[in-house]
This record gives sequence, C-alpha cells and structure tokens, in this order.
Amino acid sequence: MLQCFYGLVYLSAVLAFATLNGAEAECPLQLDSRRVVVRYGGSVEVNCNTSVLHNGIGWEASEGGVSKNYTQSLITWRVSELTEWGINPYCYINPNKGAQCQIELPVTVYKTPDSVSISTVNNTEPMIEGQQYELQCDVHDVAPVQYLTVKWYKGQTLLHQTTFSDTDNTPVNKTVTLLIRPDRDDDGAKYWCEAELDLGAEGPQHPPKNSSKPFNVEVQYKPQHSSSTETIIKDVKVMLNCTVKANPAPGYTWSSDHLNLNISSSVIKSSALSPGNYTCTARNIMGRDSKVFILKSKERTTFWVIVLTGVAVAVALIMAYLIFKFTFSKNSLI
Repeated sequence: MLQCFYGLVYLSAVLAFATLNGAEAECPLQLDSRRVVVRYGGSVEVNCNTSVLHNGIGWEASEGGVSKNYTQSLITWRVSELTEWGINPYCYINPNKGAQCQIELPVTVYKTPDSVSISTVNNTEPMIEGQQYELQCDVHDVAPVQYLTVKWYKGQTLLHQTTFSDTDNTPVNKTVTLLIRPDRDDDGAKYWCEAELDLGAEGPQHPPKNSSKPFNVEVQYKPQHSSSTETIIKDVKVMLNCTVKANPAPGYTWSSDHLNLNISSSVIKSSALSPGNYTCTARNIMGRDSKVFILKSKERTTFWVIVLTGVAVAVALIMAYLIFKFTFSKNSLI
C-alpha cells in the first residue's frame, strides 16, 4: 500500500510538471528577435505580438518597460540608450483562455575595451638570445568577458589565443601573458596583442577588435659566421670580407701567420697581401667568433691545374695503348 501511495504522488508531480511546461510551450506570444546584442549606450527595439484575444499584454523590464495594454495585439520594447548591464526583459500576456504566461528576451550588452596594451614583465633591458621572457597584454574595461578572445601575434603570424569562462556582465580588466624565447632572427620583431569580441550571429557582422601598439623586441646576440674558413685565389686586388651580423655591432681584429696586422675594419682590400692564412675575429659583449681566410697564389694554382691535366692525359694515353695492345694480341692468335 505504501509503495502504491508513493507511486501516485510521483505520477501527480510528473503530470503537474508536464502541464506547466505545456502551458509555457503554448504561450501565445511571438518576438521578432530570439536574442539581441546591443552596444552599451546603444538603442534597441523588439516587437512582441499575439494572435489571440487577451485581457492585457505588456513588457516587464528595468529599462523600457511597457504597461499592460488591453486593446493592442503588438507592443514594442524600446530603449534609446541602453545602460543596464544584465537586463532581463520579458513580454507577458493574460489570455482570455488560460493563465498568464511570458517569454523572456535574452539581451547581451557589450562594451569594447577602453585600451589594449602590451609590455614585458620584470624586464626593461634588451633581451638576450636563448633566454626566456614574459610578455603581458592588458585589456581594460571590456564586457561581457565570456565573448572575449585575446590573440598574440608576431608580425602577421598568430602565436596563441586565450578565451574566458567568466560570466560577468559588467566591464572587467583582463591580463594575459605569453612566454617567448627569442633568437637572433627575432631582433627587431614586432609583437602585438588583440582583443576580439565574438558576439555570435546576432552580433556585429565583423566582430569588434582592439589592438595594442606593436612592441619592438631588441635581442642581443654574439657574432656567428656562416662558415669558419674561406679559400680565396689571389688576384690583382684581394678582398677579405669578415662582416657579420651581431647585436651590439661587433668590433674586428685581424692576425696573420707571417704579418703584423693593425686593422679594425671588417673588410681588407689590398693588392699587397701575400699568400697565407688571415684570421679575423669579430667580438661584442655577448661573445666572439673567428674566421680564417686561406689566400692562395694564382700562379701556383695554375701550375697544379697544368700538372693534373698532364697526368689525366698521360693516363688516357696509357689506357688507349693497353686496349690497342690487347686487341692486337687477340687478333694475332686468331
């Protein structure tokens, strides 16, 4: 008997819930917008209409509410300057048949950031190649934050993006950080961040975006030649070019295995250099790197070319003689 009683109670509750939901689902009202998105301080206008006889229809809202009307079948919720965060307007009706019912209108009030800025965290000096640094993007007074995406760029390349799960309706400040480990190719690179409000299909066709000013990165790195040695054949005028990129700009010193060189330029142009090895060292506060120029005589090179050509011709003649001799011997036996 007790089980039967509990079963009847449960069934009654289910029927009551179904009746309530059915009444809500059959509320004879229609809105001309399922959801509206409004810039803070902007205007909004939404119609509510019915096709049934009623004993009063109206809008309930903290801004722009419409008193109960007994004669019209269409009424408009209208606000010329919406400044209410988290407003929840709804249209209601008292049908001649049935109980009062209502339909809520979802409203998103948004505000683009007052400013978006980028800076480094705990660092004011030039960055050093290979070390880790933290960039910070500050977004001021934006709402609602749940539609905000903060994007990081280097040049035109998207590096990272961050979204938020907060449900605040009012403007907030947000700070996002990015870890970087710059190399020499990043010297002079432009980093920037962007705040985008993606407000959905009912929002602006092009999502509002605010960008920071570019942050120019200065990276210090030591000299590094593309090769450690270079062979040069001595001509009328020899040029030894030791120029290499580095930050700060490097200084240069030269040494030779048979000459005392007092040269601080990165390039030597001379017709008086003797064959031999010339070592150039480029250095700055980050380190140093050396390159050896092997200067060879043109005459000596020509001599060896002649010798090698003669050897090749001699080998070819010997091979031809051997082939001829082998062929002649074979024919004699036949």
